[in-house]
Amino acid sequence: MLASTAFTTAEVVTGEVGSSIMLNTVAEWTPAPVGSNLAGGTVTTVDITAGADVTPGTTLYSVNLRPVVVAQGAIPAFRAVSSGAAGQDVAQLQAMLTALGHYSGAVDGQFRWSTTVAVRAWQKSLGLPQDGVVQAGDIIYVPSLPTRVALDTKLVARGASLSGGEAVVQGLGAAPSFFVPVTDAQAALMPTGTRVEITSPEGSAWEAFVVDRVTDENNGIRVLLSGADGAAVCAEECAQVPVTGQSFLTSRIVIVESVTGLTVPSAALLSKADGSIVVIDSEGIEYPVTVVTSARGLSIIEGVDAGTRVRVPATEG
Repeated sequence: MLASTAFTTAEVVTGEVGSSIMLNTVAEWTPAPVGSNLAGGTVTTVDITAGADVTPGTTLYSVNLRPVVVAQGAIPAFRAVSSGAAGQDVAQLQAMLTALGHYSGAVDGQFRWSTTVAVRAWQKSLGLPQDGVVQAGDIIYVPSLPTRVALDTKLVARGASLSGGEAVVQGLGAAPSFFVPVTDAQAALMPTGTRVEITSPEGSAWEAFVVDRVTDENNGIRVLLSGADGAAVCAEECAQVPVTGQSFLTSRIVIVESVTGLTVPSAALLSKADGSIVVIDSEGIEYPVTVVTSARGLSIIEGVDAGTRVRVPATEG
């Protein structure tokens, strides 16, 4: 009978070692009401798309052909203002007119002649009668600008009727949130700092990192993601993420970063009593090596030449 061989040999060759899994990343915006409509009548135009970046004076929609614009302010519009009016709402109006280049006076909340002139110039730019009166429904004030917003499409659509008081403007924040729904076993593979390569809705490559993990009864385990140094995952391309619902994006979870070098089967590695690691060639000679990385049964090593044939497994045991 032929004697059985205690080991085989494998050649040390150049290769790449790494490990990853493919999962879906979920991206979703979290809208919050930031402004209410005070115009009454029929919606005649809708002038922005969901997720649009808006600045002071941007027209959101029109009611009875009268534009409704957005401006920054802590006080919601609540009255018509014209010459002689005074208050914080007037100061907010003056700030918008300044941003649009129609007003250069003091933003003091006093509706004087200079403000009337600026309002008439603004009304002319919108194609409105130049009466110097700003109606309560002409402007929706939101906490900060510029910002990304969406309109409540159930309320604001061509032909829809508005009576005033509807919360129609939703703020979306600077970027959507990103998370990966996972099982317990998958979560264990994704400690804080794990890198995630995400394919965007339009095919761009986005890089993210694991920053936290949350668990609740309704949603299970979610691994939360962020961009490098807390930046937005989608950077300047966040408009690719649809504003409504959740977007499921193909992602590669990098468990072990890929490294190129001299590879051997991990079974060829032998740990010595002093903590060093060696490989043994086909002649029984030991070579001390340094293990750079290991994944999926392969290891990248340093300390032995390419082409060397090493024992697999390293010992009969």
